[in-house]
Amino acid sequence: MKKSLCAVLMLSTCMFINSCSSDKQEIDLDANRAVVKNYHSIWSDGQVSELDKILAPNFVCHFINGIEWKGIEGAKYSITSHRKIFPDWKEEIVDMVSEGDKVVTRYKSTGTHQGAFEGLEATGIKVTIYETSIYRIVDGKIAEQWGFPDALSLKNQLTRQ
Repeated sequence: MKKSLCAVLMLSTCMFINSCSSDKQEIDLDANRAVVKNYHSIWSDGQVSELDKILAPNFVCHFINGIEWKGIEGAKYSITSHRKIFPDWKEEIVDMVSEGDKVVTRYKSTGTHQGAFEGLEATGIKVTIYETSIYRIVDGKIAEQWGFPDALSLKNQLTRQ
């Protein structure tokens, strides 16, 4: 009995010491959510100069329809180009879930079609679509995004007569 108690105490002590001296980096879920909120704000207000503060230099964005851009400059170009087509583009986060180094948002995007888009000249139509994105955060910055826009809904709204 005495040996069992001693073994349990030694095991408990080892577990306690290992948990205290862990090299695991703590993940700040609130900070991860905040950086993603800022990214959505930049899509909404077009202030692409702010991307330097929230995107990792090796940022990569993958969209389900095969569109991909890399780096901060790629993101700046993509946002600026998109806002020329939809100058009043707004993204409103509807749901946000975070765990570990990932943040997922479902958001409502709205904008008025004022420029050529996928072969369709400006229609002046106000569109609303829902999108989902998954973000990977590294050292407080967005390193990767996977985007899933409702492209079919967008196309249907722009071609309605």
